Amino acid sequence: MAGGGVIEDGGFEMGDVKAFLSVAAAGGFREAARASGSSASALSDAVRRLEAQLGTRLLNRTTRSVVATEAGRALIERVNPAMREIDAALRHVVGLGERPAGSLKLNVPISAARLILPQIVPAFLKAYPEIRLEILTDETFVDINAAGCDAGIRYDERLEQDMIAVPIGPREQRFATAAAPSYLDARGRPAHPRDLLAHACIRSRFAGRSVMPWEFERGAETVRVDPAPQLIVQAGGGSDLGVAAAIDGLGIVSLFDAWLQPHFDTGALEPVLEDWWPRFPGPFLYYPGRRLVPSPLRAFIDFIKARREGSSPA
Repeated sequence: MAGGGVIEDGGFEMGDVKAFLSVAAAGGFREAARASGSSASALSDAVRRLEAQLGTRLLNRTTRSVVATEAGRALIERVNPAMREIDAALRHVVGLGERPAGSLKLNVPISAARLILPQIVPAFLKAYPEIRLEILTDETFVDINAAGCDAGIRYDERLEQDMIAVPIGPREQRFATAAAPSYLDARGRPAHPRDLLAHACIRSRFAGRSVMPWEFERGAETVRVDPAPQLIVQAGGGSDLGVAAAIDGLGIVSLFDAWLQPHFDTGALEPVLEDWWPRFPGPFLYYPGRRLVPSPLRAFIDFIKARREGSSPA
C-alpha cells in the first residue's frame, strides 16, 4: 500500500467500508448522505478513518467531484461481491420461518418472456404475493451480478460453468420455418432446405453478430443453408416485425414453433419443411452457486421444480 503502511490490528469497521462504498457509488458525500439518511460529515469521517487504517487514499476529492482512486476502484471490485454475500446471508436468516418476501429480478431473452414465463409468472405471484418480480429482457449474455439480477434464463450453450442451472419451460423446442399461403402459391413450396436458396427469406441476427445460417435436420442428416435475406431483423426485439412481414407475403421466416403456432392456427402462415425442423434442448434458469440463495429466488426455484414434477408448487 502507499507509504508502506501496515495494518496492525487487522480489524475494520464495517460501517466505514459501507460509507466508502456509498460515497463512491453516489459520486459525492452530499449525494450519498441524501441516499443513506446519514450526514455528509459523518461519511467523510468514516472514509478518512478507513483511508488512515489502510494507509492509502481511496477517493480523490475536489470541489466539483469525488472519484475513486486506483486503490479505491480495486477495493470496490473486491468488496462489492462480499457485501452482496453478506446482504444475502442476512436476508436469508431474516426469512427463516417466514413466507418468502422481497424482490426478485430476472434477466431473460425475449423468447422466454413471451413463450415460457406467461405460463409460470401469474401462478407464482398468486402463490407468493409478498414477492415483487421484475423481468428484464436482454438477448445478450450478461453478468447477472453486475446487472443487479438474482438469476437469468438462457440456453445451455450460453451458460457459464460456475452457474447452477435448473430446467425451466419445455425440455425440447423446435425452430420452424413458415410463409404466407399466398407467397407459397406464387413462389412454390420448398421440398428440401436447399430450395430456400431460390426464395425470399426473412432473417434475424443478434446485435453485434453476423446473420447465422439456417440449420435443418431430418434423421441423421443435417443441412445448413444461407439464403439471401429479403429482410433482416434483430433477434427477439424485431421478431414480431419479421412475422408480420411473412404474413404479408414478403418471404419465409424462421422462428420458435410456439411463437408461430397462433398464426398456423389462423391460417395466416403455413408450415414450410416441417419434417426438417431442428429440435434443441429447452432453456435453464441459472444463478451463481457461490452464495446463499435469497428467499424469493429459492421460492421461484422450488416453484418451477414443483411444476416440472407435477406436485403442488406452494
